[in-house]
Amino acid sequence: MPNKKIRLIIDAHLDLSMNALEWNRDLRLPVAAINQREKGMTDKPDRAKATVSLPALREGNIGLVVATQIARYVTEDNPLPGWHSPEQAWAQTQGQLAWYKAMEDAGEMVMIKNKTALDEHVALWLNDDPNDQKPVGYILSLEGADSIITPAYLKRAYSMGLRAIGPAHYGPGRYANGTDATGKLSTAGKELLKEMDRLQMILDATHLCDDAFWDALSIYQGPVWASHNNCRALVNHNRQFSDEMINTLVERKAVIGVALDAWMMVPGWVRGQSTPEGMHCNMAKMIDHIDHICQLAGNTAHVAIGTDLDGAFGKEQCPYDLETIADLQKIPALLLQKGYHQTDIDNIMHNNWVQFLRNAWS
Repeated sequence: MPNKKIRLIIDAHLDLSMNALEWNRDLRLPVAAINQREKGMTDKPDRAKATVSLPALREGNIGLVVATQIARYVTEDNPLPGWHSPEQAWAQTQGQLAWYKAMEDAGEMVMIKNKTALDEHVALWLNDDPNDQKPVGYILSLEGADSIITPAYLKRAYSMGLRAIGPAHYGPGRYANGTDATGKLSTAGKELLKEMDRLQMILDATHLCDDAFWDALSIYQGPVWASHNNCRALVNHNRQFSDEMINTLVERKAVIGVALDAWMMVPGWVRGQSTPEGMHCNMAKMIDHIDHICQLAGNTAHVAIGTDLDGAFGKEQCPYDLETIADLQKIPALLLQKGYHQTDIDNIMHNNWVQFLRNAWS
């Protein structure tokens, strides 16, 4: 087992602002305090089962996150939850950005948007000072591009700090089709990618349906990552990447963040019925997905952490041996048991994301 806790962990996907605004959680509180306040609430399935807060991030030495904005536009025939116009969706994401900025003003978080800021923040979290008072760094990402009213809005979003975009989320989208949908990019989607390329933004391949995935990678010339995705070979669903898709991402020098949503970790999960204990879903299942990507790549340079732990689920739908996000500190020992060396573990826990960003922002 490693001699000490990993001093810096990077998590490439957290919906912090959604939890703060739509779940009405004060993420400056300990997880236990958030859950105590939600006892008896039934409006959402994960009430009183939260796993993420800013103190828990610091406890786990998770010093840098990819933090999302998210707001879906839905047409009248789309049963998914969302906003009835792109303008409303845009306004929702701006409210989310306002929360991140409020956390910056409070000294809780700091936006990271270039290589200089990245290197300074990594150095801060790797020094010998305790991490419990350090600001959590965040890279702003947009999950689903529906809220970008037109591609011309992208320049405005970039100026406010947006650095990565996943064009799709669930279902059909204005720019691309996502999980459980089919079809290539729309004309506007192709224009969006060209503008992203011009601004040197990161394309997040997460949630792209197969058609849109191949279409996007044939068009986009800039850096590509997958912030939170698992392996179709282990859990056969279109939300996951096939081996062919993983191999293509490796060729593009991408990094894939492995997620901790139970239905993506173990086959046969039934939402609202399955339990982590009943499905034997523990953190070792995450290691299986990490190992599968490493075996395909032939190295440990293309996989990292992208938990999605606050993505509208909690303890009811994550590994049973995880109480809070601070338990990411259990991953190094599990990797060591799997035969991974310390250098490999450091790559997976933070170095791969850091090197990817340095290359993207050079």
